[in-house]
Amino acid sequence: MNASQTTETENQQNSLSEESSKEQRTWSFWTVFSSTFLTIFLAEMGDKTQLATLLISAESQSPWIVFAGSAIALIATSLLGVLIGYWLARRLSPKTLDIAVALLLLVITGLLVGDILSS
Repeated sequence: MNASQTTETENQQNSLSEESSKEQRTWSFWTVFSSTFLTIFLAEMGDKTQLATLLISAESQSPWIVFAGSAIALIATSLLGVLIGYWLARRLSPKTLDIAVALLLLVITGLLVGDILSS
């Protein structure tokens, strides 16, 4: 392989690398954003927080103040979760985080099932 062929091959590889990097960034942003939005939106539908907000709004006769308070509270708890998650991700591998979260969810599930069986 001569020098011009080597340079041409390197240019093609660099071009493909740049294109896949741009596609990955765009895809990655929308994938993360949409999965986060849908997960949180569906998880929050009909939960105790939404029901508490509904009751407070009905009792207070000030729906916009209740909305502002509950929105700020959700933003604050989400920020806390993101900051802790980011901190953990810098210190633990993704596999370790997956295992830790899976074990935590199993423990919570066990406690909930135990609570149901004991009542």
